[in-house]
Amino acid sequence: MILWCIFALMTAAAIFAVLWPLGRSPQKLTGGSDILVYKDQLREIDRDRSAGLLGEAEAEAARLEVSRRLLAAADEASPAAPAVVTQQNLNRRRAAAVAALIILPFAVPGLYVALGSPNVVGEPAFARVQTPQGRESIASLVSKVEAHLARDPRDGAGWEVIAPVYMRLGRFDDAVEARKKALALGGETAGRDADLGEAEAAAANGQVTADAKAAFERAIALDPREAKARYYLGLAAEQDGKSEEAANVWRSLLADTPAGAPWVGFVRESLARVTGAPVTASGPSAEDVAAAANLSESKRGEMIRGMVARLADRLHENGADIEGWLGLVRAYVVLGDRDKAKGAAADAKRALADHPDEVKRIDELIKNLGLEG
Repeated sequence: MILWCIFALMTAAAIFAVLWPLGRSPQKLTGGSDILVYKDQLREIDRDRSAGLLGEAEAEAARLEVSRRLLAAADEASPAAPAVVTQQNLNRRRAAAVAALIILPFAVPGLYVALGSPNVVGEPAFARVQTPQGRESIASLVSKVEAHLARDPRDGAGWEVIAPVYMRLGRFDDAVEARKKALALGGETAGRDADLGEAEAAAANGQVTADAKAAFERAIALDPREAKARYYLGLAAEQDGKSEEAANVWRSLLADTPAGAPWVGFVRESLARVTGAPVTASGPSAEDVAAAANLSESKRGEMIRGMVARLADRLHENGADIEGWLGLVRAYVVLGDRDKAKGAAADAKRALADHPDEVKRIDELIKNLGLEG
């Protein structure tokens, strides 16, 4: 209640400041001199317009304002203006000022309480005017973006916004065109090339066409770590019957993929499809991590070493898991056991001797971790 009283007083003060001049008696003007001043101002406006100092629009606006003042000054100078009318006008203005001062501070809060809703969270005016909350369909939004792009087809950001929407709606041909325009207008990047290739593959019912493959190769040339392009190049190899090449591409992608990346699952599934063997994660499971978080420092260390030992045992039984070997070498380095890390790397190279690309990855890891010698 105190807050509302403060608001009412503030409103009253603002109204009083505005309406106070209305209650004052008008000052008598020296009509003759004012008229001369305004006429001189009109001539000055014409001179500035002729000299090019004022534009036509500015000159016309200035003439209107000075003319209005000139007419007012002429009325004040006229002896026909009766004093009684001036007094009546003054009384009306004073009455209006008093009414506004008394009524508005109380009427406005009451009107807001009746029509407004103080407990509802505000939202931008544009959102309220455009459509009732939650009523506008995706089709309507797409139509608006399309209408905008029809008016401004060189808006690269607009094409980039609508392309993934077309993909979700299954409008793959439209998505291809949108991706092409976004790339042409926004410039070539690895992400834009990869997105174009993805749209072209979707438009071909999942087949990585020659155009799609070319887009993915351009993306890799710009950024060798572009995950989407690498995945689809592996898929292209699988579709060409090159299962081993596809497996190598996807193994390399998994090795470079950060933990928790959303595409890890289907990359593993794809790798399992071409190798015929399930691909398991190299590190601890979510349950292992949760359990370790509740242990003391010493117990946690024992648990981690136990998991690393189980991984080592599994790899010595089945040494074809390159991801497992890479994870084991890294784990030994993290634990500070560099001798075991070197031994695991040597074991990995022996187990993968028939796969030179995978041996090369082990050598790269040895070099990156400083395990040479």
